[in-house]
Amino acid sequence: MRQKVIDGRTTAAAEGEVTVFLIGMRINRFRHVRSWWPAFVAMPRMLRELSREGGGLLGYRLLVGGPRLFTVIQYWSSPEELLAYASAPERAHRPAWAAFNRGIREGGGAVGIWHETYVVPAGAHESVYAWMPPSGLGAATGVVPVGRRGERAADRLHRARRPQP
Repeated sequence: MRQKVIDGRTTAAAEGEVTVFLIGMRINRFRHVRSWWPAFVAMPRMLRELSREGGGLLGYRLLVGGPRLFTVIQYWSSPEELLAYASAPERAHRPAWAAFNRGIREGGGAVGIWHETYVVPAGAHESVYAWMPPSGLGAATGVVPVGRRGERAADRLHRARRPQP
């Protein structure tokens, strides 16, 4: 699907706190398909479930880093929503995680996974998109003209200042 380029400069419409979740998989041994295939197909299944049923996922982007590396950048409304999804026994993540743990013991490192979670407070994230289709956080939350939030990055990035000792 071809996305329409938005003329001019825009910024993400996100307001408030944003949770960014990075998750990746590395295929260490291609010949051990039974070890990495279940993890490979589990993520699209979870993303379809979240897109269909909601649960706090605002949007995501899949990145492929060569034939071995796969990363998903996810934007969540809160860390609580992310953790609730991860631990819900009736959702796709719990059984996929249990299967992965069983498989990794049997596969001897044929596949690796990693994740990082960042909770970004309100006012501590900034974005600009110039003559781009919706991307990143802007694709997850929508975009607004830059002028609504300030013309410069420093204007859009309102970090809470720490008190000086």
